Amino acid sequence: MTSTAQPVSDTDLDAVFAPIYADIATGAVEREIDRRLAHDEVRRLRAAHFGALRVPVEYGGYGASVRQLFRQLIELAAAESNLPQALRVHFVFVEDQLLAEAGPAREQWLRAVSAGTLVGNAITEPGVGAVGRYQTRLTESEDGWKLDGTKYYSTGSLYADHILVAADRDGERVSVLVDADADGVRQHDDWDGFGQRLTASGTTEFTGVAVPQDRILGPGYGDAGATYSTSYLQLIQLAVLAGIAQRAERDTREWVAARRRGYTHSAADLPRHDPLVQQVIGRLSAASFSARASVLAVADVLDEVLAAGATEEKGLVEAELAAAQAQLGVIDTVLSATTQLFEVGGASITSEGLRLDRHWRNARTISVHNPAVQKARAIGDHLLNGAQLPFAWSAGERKPAEEAR
Repeated sequence: MTSTAQPVSDTDLDAVFAPIYADIATGAVEREIDRRLAHDEVRRLRAAHFGALRVPVEYGGYGASVRQLFRQLIELAAAESNLPQALRVHFVFVEDQLLAEAGPAREQWLRAVSAGTLVGNAITEPGVGAVGRYQTRLTESEDGWKLDGTKYYSTGSLYADHILVAADRDGERVSVLVDADADGVRQHDDWDGFGQRLTASGTTEFTGVAVPQDRILGPGYGDAGATYSTSYLQLIQLAVLAGIAQRAERDTREWVAARRRGYTHSAADLPRHDPLVQQVIGRLSAASFSARASVLAVADVLDEVLAAGATEEKGLVEAELAAAQAQLGVIDTVLSATTQLFEVGGASITSEGLRLDRHWRNARTISVHNPAVQKARAIGDHLLNGAQLPFAWSAGERKPAEEAR
């Protein structure tokens, strides 16, 4: 970790993290095949204080800008696409502390993050979900506050020290921070999606978990009103897609460069000299470049919004719109690229040993978060009719209108 009094440079960050990313990338295919959660890799990131990228230098962090953070998230995603997604809520938790009023609690958490503390999440619920009220409840008893409920998509929590839980307290949405190893917390690695399998996005059960008063942090996810957090969370998903595109291009290029088999009707003796194969590599490179550029452009908007305190609605709307527009472009670009890569070879490129299909599977899986078809409609309604963008939304079962009356 840097000990300088000034925020760290990109060159310094690369010197710290590039070797770690390289080692993480080396085992990516084996982890995918074995479905081995990346605990060792997370430990390496902890030791290098990756989670403290945005923490100011005076509290032991790197003092990185939002743009610098997302630059590193793209590189980490290129090494292992599961990890930035697993850390998604951690970085929003850090951002909330940076925006909080100065005081002992703020300093305590920023220093804890600099020491390696990681925060996971338990927000989404199965079934009815939180379209109306969270089914996970925070209730007061003679012994203090107790948390009970079941969450799904608890992304990153199996890697984390604390879990940020969205709960209902007498009709009020609240955020609760619980220790991952607290009595009454049970976590399951039962995420069964065909991609992003190592994000630890399974079920978490809370049964009579004791919650101290100072761990009730305030309004819960989904409260009405403009916020920076939805664009920030979305942008981390897009950084994952940009990293996937980067790794897909690199893996495909390296495979083609070493390949000697071709076809009798190919335009060249070696695949790397075939203009059609060269065209595919060029398109993959362009996809990687444009996805990265889109992510960093939105990061620049968020940098300004957060530097101003994330309170001005105009800036929050600008960030949300930028993230939504980038989402539509990046998803289409990366999904197309991770399909096109198979055009450079024959049946051998589908080998299970290569696992090049993981790039499409991972991209397809992460792209259904915050469904793009709903986001496209929201953008159009906003631009045409001035409708508010969906900062606050939840997933779950909705009652038909006639039943709700």
